[in-house]
Amino acid sequence: MQKKERKGIPAWKKLLFSPVLAEKNASHKIAYIALVTALVIVSNMFFEFKLAETQFSFTILISCVAGILIGPLFGGAACFLGDLVGFLYNSGGFGYLPWIGISLCLMAMISGLTVGIANNKKPRWFLYIDLSIICVLTFVICTVAINTTAFWILYSKVDYTTYLISRLFVQGQIWNSLVNYALLFVVVPALNRIKPLRISAR
Repeated sequence: MQKKERKGIPAWKKLLFSPVLAEKNASHKIAYIALVTALVIVSNMFFEFKLAETQFSFTILISCVAGILIGPLFGGAACFLGDLVGFLYNSGGFGYLPWIGISLCLMAMISGLTVGIANNKKPRWFLYIDLSIICVLTFVICTVAINTTAFWILYSKVDYTTYLISRLFVQGQIWNSLVNYALLFVVVPALNRIKPLRISAR
């Protein structure tokens, strides 16, 4: 029965919502979006810590899960709004960096599109391939192409390659990303075992 229902979800609806939310009522959709927005805010405010020169946070993990659970567009919107509200509440005296919110939004959109738009008949193990694709695309597009490039243009006085290596390995952004992606491979399959959250399209 569940398979038949998901087959009937139109493509435009999959752009807005994940298979988890597509057939739920408006109150469920609002609750999911509000919860994820709150998680992004809390993550920005309280779940950041520094180890040596590396700043760790869980925003990559939360953004990817947001796109998978909510869907590409609304998951992306929740992440962007959560980042903005988190900054407004606790800016720490720094200026707003819009490309951070944009990159989190894109992480959610890439994740939602990768998992939700593809063939409904994918076997369950294919979820790990989806997650691998998500890790590669979000790292290259969001961490490198958007965030690193924006910081380099605005703040760096060295060439791009030198700055990229420094940001990834000296400042440790590569380690923060790897921790988040490792957690993604744990959290998403765990959520997928919860019957109401059958997040992999089947």
